Amino acid sequence: MTASPSSASPSPSPAPSPAPAPAPAQGTAQGSALHSPVIAWFDAHARDLPWRRPEAGPWGVMVSEFMLQQTPVVRVLPVYEQWLARWPRPADLAAEAPGEAVRAWGRLGYPRRALRLHGAAVAITERHSGDVPREHAQLLALPGIGEYTAAAVASFAYGQRHAVLDTNVRRVFARTATGVEYPPNATTAAERRLARELLPADEPTAARWAAASMELGALVCTAKSPDCARCPVAGLCAWRLAGKPAHEGPPRRGQTYAGTDRQVRGRLLAVLREAVGPVPQSVLDTVWDEPVQRARALDGLVSDGLVEPLAQGMYRLPQGPARS
Repeated sequence: MTASPSSASPSPSPAPSPAPAPAPAQGTAQGSALHSPVIAWFDAHARDLPWRRPEAGPWGVMVSEFMLQQTPVVRVLPVYEQWLARWPRPADLAAEAPGEAVRAWGRLGYPRRALRLHGAAVAITERHSGDVPREHAQLLALPGIGEYTAAAVASFAYGQRHAVLDTNVRRVFARTATGVEYPPNATTAAERRLARELLPADEPTAARWAAASMELGALVCTAKSPDCARCPVAGLCAWRLAGKPAHEGPPRRGQTYAGTDRQVRGRLLAVLREAVGPVPQSVLDTVWDEPVQRARALDGLVSDGLVEPLAQGMYRLPQGPARS
């Protein structure tokens, strides 16, 4: 990703612009001109999601962030509600075996997230008296918490000023500020720098901006069908003003599922989730016809700590400590 020309340090006497344009702010081409219209749009159009309600609390925000990674909201909603009803506090989850977290995760996909969330709940209970910590560094130190999740919880739960860069936000910034259709496949240092430059100066506005820019990417500035007619900053969007040039970077990664090890792992886990006790190898062998792929998928589940092997060819969901 190429940094915007206006991200360079300004000279004492800037050259006049050849054409009228919004005044730069915070070091980027549009800068703070984006903040007010995007936040106003968010105030009018934000979805009423349970993790955005005050009663969700920091734990509800954290649970939602784990569940929403690479998973649509519509799939997360029922599992989220059941999870919080069963485990309304981190200590409630920490008191159960990690396999129960995997069981309750259901078909959300990427079930290692369930183990990581369980591990975070254990750490919160042991290190922070059961309260999700406020400090970004303490959040980042929890098992299973990465750069994005720590920033998201600090921002959405505690109203702090952090650059929150998920796929939706990265796409909004790529188009509005950088003028390209899609961001790189992996987050770059240039994207992090741009996100910091675009952050409003005061904490409440910065936290609102983080949520608003994410929602804009989810509902309007979508990957396949951006609805520029509904966009509150279409008149400032560098990509739109450039004529919406086609993506020229590396091919965007697709997410295939049918026939992959992920599908086999999902079927194996489905059998174990539904079982009330250990499951024999012979039962697991019925879920997939190809024995080499089936064995590889089962070995991967064991290696990831999602399945616990027992004596005499029996398997169950993990009962020991979760792995980060």
